[in-house]
Amino acid sequence: MSDAAGAVAGLCAVVLAAGEGTRLRPLTERVPKALCPVGNVPLLDRALARLAGLGLTGPDRVAVNACYLGDQVVAHVGDRAHLSVEPGDPLGTAGGVANLRDWIDGRPVLVGNADAYLADPATPPGPDVAALLDGWDGHSVRLLGQPAADPAAAGTFSGHCFTGFSLLPWRLVRDLPVVFSDLVRAVWRPAEAAGALEVVTYPGTFIDTGTPADYLAANLHAAGGGSLVDGSATVTGRCVESVVGAGARVDGDVCRCVVWPGAVVGPDERLREAVRAGDGHTVPAAARG
Repeated sequence: MSDAAGAVAGLCAVVLAAGEGTRLRPLTERVPKALCPVGNVPLLDRALARLAGLGLTGPDRVAVNACYLGDQVVAHVGDRAHLSVEPGDPLGTAGGVANLRDWIDGRPVLVGNADAYLADPATPPGPDVAALLDGWDGHSVRLLGQPAADPAAAGTFSGHCFTGFSLLPWRLVRDLPVVFSDLVRAVWRPAEAAGALEVVTYPGTFIDTGTPADYLAANLHAAGGGSLVDGSATVTGRCVESVVGAGARVDGDVCRCVVWPGAVVGPDERLREAVRAGDGHTVPAAARG
């Protein structure tokens, strides 16, 4: 594994995993959004694997923040990263980074959203975002993005939609207040106004997994057009273009669905474009067009 992060001296990384994911309810009533599985891999693990692909591993170089159902995130991460547990309500993307100021301690920081699904068939996770680091001057703010359908739409940056990772210099992290705030208003837009924001294009697929439809779309993409069934799952029924998790049982008929670990689909059930959670909840999730 190459240390692509070595191109940026002292680089550390923060994975933002504190949010609830209210638009994914009831899936997130018992499981934090960062631990929702995509292709049978928790989103947070996908983010940590991408950082590992850049050579960023361990609690000295990688931090994860947690708040909503934070005990689950803490237990899941273990000693793989430094943990920042926010009391009360989540501090937001900028507040969460500010709360890690003492840990960041003068270093530039790569900030990633745990809920961003990224996949490039031509390049493995890590190297697929390495262009964000290449040739960085250590002064500007960099965002990973993709061309927007409407380049002038609100929320775009240089005609691009943000795709989950940003690179921040210490000088802009140092003075962030530990209050609820977001990186868009606290860092990115001011940098843009100062002519100090760059967008690096991500060539692969990006899906923000915030809605049931997009969460399903990410899972179907991870399944590669077929079905992805964990080896410990039992499928006696019909399973078409679906993802079935560890210990799940499908005796009915599922098509373009996600069946979470431990979930059961009964012999008389027919699920279409839905997510079956481990507690029995079924969430309609018609795939986005």
